Amino acid sequence: MPELPEVEVTRRSVAQAVEGARIRSVELGKPLRWPLGCAPQILVGQEVLGVRRRGKYLLFDLSQGMLLVHLGMSGSLRFAESLPPAGAHDHFTLVTTFGTLRLHDPRRFGAVVYAAGEQDPVAAKLLGGLGMEPLSDAFSLEAFRLGLKKSRLPIKQLLLAGRLVVGVGNIYASEVLYLAGVRPTTAASRIGPVRVEKLHAAIRSVLARAVEMGGSTLRDFSSADGSAGHFQAQANVYGRGGAPCYRCGASIQLIRQGQRSSYFCPGCQRP
Repeated sequence: MPELPEVEVTRRSVAQAVEGARIRSVELGKPLRWPLGCAPQILVGQEVLGVRRRGKYLLFDLSQGMLLVHLGMSGSLRFAESLPPAGAHDHFTLVTTFGTLRLHDPRRFGAVVYAAGEQDPVAAKLLGGLGMEPLSDAFSLEAFRLGLKKSRLPIKQLLLAGRLVVGVGNIYASEVLYLAGVRPTTAASRIGPVRVEKLHAAIRSVLARAVEMGGSTLRDFSSADGSAGHFQAQANVYGRGGAPCYRCGASIQLIRQGQRSSYFCPGCQRP
């Protein structure tokens, strides 16, 4: 599933390419998770002013309104000067004066939704419950500390929920907790001040490094120019169940939490 690093990589790979382009036509494929929310013709003639990201949503600012794009579980965007005719898994195509942008999504859990702006009830519903942005100045250590203290959830599940901080997906949560020396099963409220600081710093460093490495490609993610991610090849614990820890030599453990795989080192990560 594309997480924050993959979405940010996608944003970077498409933002400059489409900024200033005018929309010539819109082609819809099979229905996605949510309807577009407007007649496609409303988009024709509009200018793409820029591309931002909020959590796992890409926000395409238009001369009138915006498009919120979510990649779902298996989606990816592709942008090129020209693309072949849409295939069975291509569900949204935006033809612009600069090239063609297309959403490819085999499982159709992604979405493209039009809203008049961020205050539009449609946009507010999708974006309103999102936590702090971990790669921005808004990611306050004090707010993070208070959020942990209020929660009895296991720390891994709190991070995945996205209500306190967005974008720490399954791969990245395992790596973050390893760097901070915290077991994924530890109750968030039990984490002391020193490890809270380590955890806060680890979230920033892991996600920033993942973005620089193009994200993670486990199955079918690629950036808008077709490049795969490489972060997963340098993971310390994720996907290494039974292998020795690079730091202490203990066997990496695999457990299930909320139907997700959690990897940790019993030697380096304390309860």
